Amino acid sequence: MKLFSYLRLGFMGLTGAALMGCTTLGPDYQEPEPTWLAEWQPELYGQRGSAGEGSNADLSDWWFRFDDPALNTLIQQVLEQNLNLQVAGLSVLEARARLGGVEALRFPQSQQLGASAAYIRQRRSDGLLPASEDSFGSYDTGLSVGWELDFWGRFARGIESADAAFMASIANQRDLQVLLVAQTADIYYAYRTTQLRIEIARKNAAIQKRSFEITQQLFDSGQESELDLQQARTQYLATLATIPDLERSRVQLRNALAVLLARPPAPISELQAEVKALPAMEPLALTGIPAKLVLRRPDVRASAWQAGAQSAQIGVAKADLYPALSLFGSFGWSGDSLGVTRDGLTFAAGPAISWNIFDYGRIRSNVRVQDARLQQALAAFDGTVLQAAREIDDAAVAVIKTAEAGAVLSESRSAAERALELANRRYREGYADFQRVLDAQRSLFSQAEKELVNEGAHISAVIMLYKALGGGWQSQSLEDMIPPNVRETMRGRVNWGEQLEAEVPVVLDDAQTGESSQ
Repeated sequence: MKLFSYLRLGFMGLTGAALMGCTTLGPDYQEPEPTWLAEWQPELYGQRGSAGEGSNADLSDWWFRFDDPALNTLIQQVLEQNLNLQVAGLSVLEARARLGGVEALRFPQSQQLGASAAYIRQRRSDGLLPASEDSFGSYDTGLSVGWELDFWGRFARGIESADAAFMASIANQRDLQVLLVAQTADIYYAYRTTQLRIEIARKNAAIQKRSFEITQQLFDSGQESELDLQQARTQYLATLATIPDLERSRVQLRNALAVLLARPPAPISELQAEVKALPAMEPLALTGIPAKLVLRRPDVRASAWQAGAQSAQIGVAKADLYPALSLFGSFGWSGDSLGVTRDGLTFAAGPAISWNIFDYGRIRSNVRVQDARLQQALAAFDGTVLQAAREIDDAAVAVIKTAEAGAVLSESRSAAERALELANRRYREGYADFQRVLDAQRSLFSQAEKELVNEGAHISAVIMLYKALGGGWQSQSLEDMIPPNVRETMRGRVNWGEQLEAEVPVVLDDAQTGESSQ
């Protein structure tokens, strides 16, 4: 018993000394701050507003500004049904499971648990004496447990890396929300724009058909030349020919939206209603510091977390350069049925050190590999921030320039309407030939379509600006990310415990207000 007490005291003392001497290798990650970002103060082309004019939190559901119930319904359905978003949600679940596996390494691990038994029966005969039989059995069982102390921070860095990867997966899922919401809105209004273009083409074709019929009557009565007839016919047929291509585009846009909704190609009830005009967008008043508008984007957050995950891998690799200190213990019991040996109980405990001394530079090479990967991740972060700034600036200038073009095109369309009115009057009064009427009709059709296409481009630019600002994502639980039927299927295969209902960290939500969460 004294020996056992001494071993226990020694074991505890060694454990305490090891824990007191623990350190963590590798760099402590600090999120990089691009030097140019602090001085980047664009005016966003007159769209910057005062803090009292709005809140950046409105970006989370910016599509409500369009006041379109059909769009609201479609976006909600996309967020619930889109298959790529489900994959992103499952990636979050995978990253959580990986994190749980890495965290388990901090605790003692069972290295071996085994038991064996044997029963032997034999028959002996020497040819003279009667045959005899005998039998015997043997058995043994044992358990060994090892606990590698995190002396150099290998496990701490591993947990840090897995946790950062988990947070990156959440940011990636939110970035996909941003993309899908913008795609849904953009496709929806492209579909509406195409609907209105078809309507304009049909109205103009009806007008031109009427002109063609009048010209036909006049030609038949000898009052018009065949040239006027053929020109009227050509213009009418040319306008008519634009409709099939527009109808093809409309169906393709509908099918693109169906894919986002995880539906096969088919009519979508939310698109059945006719529209008379595209929504008129009020001037945007963006609030907040441009640098923070960039840093809050989910893809920027994901890139920062990915760099953090890689930074911790340097510490994991460096730990292999030093000896690993473990504490082990084993327990065993063995015996047999013959009584030749006594049933035995064995116990052993103590420290163990392993050190890969002759690695021939392999470990140091791995450390260098991890450091090179970190620098790649940091460069990728800088590139992501630059791309984000570019997208914001591009979208902002597109918003303001399409608005300026819209004002000019509205006046141009009004002028074309007046020109057609005058051409018709002068033609009826005999002061102009029919070619002037055809030219005026063609001009009005062209200007009306240009104005409509520009309105669609303006709405698309507004959508892209919201996307560039990182708006459109919602905090979701795993229950929101993974549909109920998928969760039930997974439960039927594997015991997931409570992980399918666990809350997702909301630390990234600080980005909604433009504050960095790291």
